[in-house]
Amino acid sequence: MRRLTLGLLIATYLCLSLIVALTLWRNGTGWGVAVSALMGGLGVCLASHGMIMRFLEMRDMRAEVGAVREAHKILLEQVERIDGRVTIVARAIDADLTRSAELTDEVHMLEDLVHKMSRRFEERPAVGYGGARGGPDPVPSRGLMEIVREALAENRVDLYLQPVVSLPQRRTMFYESFSRLRDPTGKIIMPAEYLAVAEPAGLVTAIDNLLLFRCVQIVRRLAAQDRQVGIFCNVAMASLGDDEFFPQFLELLRANRDLAPALIFEVGQAAFDARTSVEARNMGKLAELGFRFSLDKVADLDLDLQDLSRADVKFVRIGAQRLLDDLTDIGERLVFRSMPDLAAEDFALLMRRYGVELIAEKVENERQVVDILDLDIQIAQGHLFGEPRAIKDAVLAETGPPPRRVIEMPQRRAAFG
Repeated sequence: MRRLTLGLLIATYLCLSLIVALTLWRNGTGWGVAVSALMGGLGVCLASHGMIMRFLEMRDMRAEVGAVREAHKILLEQVERIDGRVTIVARAIDADLTRSAELTDEVHMLEDLVHKMSRRFEERPAVGYGGARGGPDPVPSRGLMEIVREALAENRVDLYLQPVVSLPQRRTMFYESFSRLRDPTGKIIMPAEYLAVAEPAGLVTAIDNLLLFRCVQIVRRLAAQDRQVGIFCNVAMASLGDDEFFPQFLELLRANRDLAPALIFEVGQAAFDARTSVEARNMGKLAELGFRFSLDKVADLDLDLQDLSRADVKFVRIGAQRLLDDLTDIGERLVFRSMPDLAAEDFALLMRRYGVELIAEKVENERQVVDILDLDIQIAQGHLFGEPRAIKDAVLAETGPPPRRVIEMPQRRAAFG
């Protein structure tokens, strides 16, 4: 339409110029003057048209610029309102994080008190089970030992599971298993209590055996439900080197080697580093069946990754706060104090190159989650994701009781040892 209008206007300008030229020619001015008048008239018309169109375009542009400025002003007002709301939300979140950090500090204080009480209990294992403190005869300790023996003989051993999740999805990938004993009254006996007498009496192998049996049962049940999750099962390194216990241990695992991808054995760092040739050889026998190992109770971050890889250790569990407390700045890099030559964010990646996955445990708040994600840690565990929960008696009843030989042999050997 605009092109048609422009064509008509040019035709009009041409007609007007021709009229002027013909008028001059008829008045006797000659062809030269008429042609000049034609060209001049046409030029004046076109120039006037261009000036008018430029004026109209400028007017429209000023109107559009004014509208853009008004929209920009409205947008700035909205941004200022949103910024004010974000500031309020940020302050509220910061206050919540501060409170969470304060609660975490309080939890750490409580944990320290619990550890101190546990150490005192180990020094005086009889406290809480009869006898006067400081008495000459350690009868109460023997009383606790009898309670542990009875708990094993009467199957008063509970299995607790705590989820281990992937980050940042927080999908449950594994469970860590814990054992708890119960006395005849139903009171829970924690490991800090019963291990003080179970280790000297040689009953740890019986507990390991029973815990393993329970873990196999639960893994089998989960596999029947098509739940592709694994279970970390604690085992004492001494149990792996026990000439009487290990053959039964190996026999049970050989009969259930199809569960190897879902059952991971966990040993402490100190015990792993001090393992004997027999214990290392027996770990190799389990690895040949397809079972993997995990390292926990890590005190030294400067790990021998080649040694871990040779021993088929596929997971290392380190406390989240332990990792964060070891961080420090060197120049513009964030490193661990124990490994100043390696950037902190490359630690987990380096472990993966050796086939070892780092697990951050004891995660208690969201701020720790953000910090460990910055370290490229992809698996975590802690009360933030779920507390240890006891497997219901009904579930264990469905899986069946453990065979008597699972626990009788270690107890007999302890009795005569």
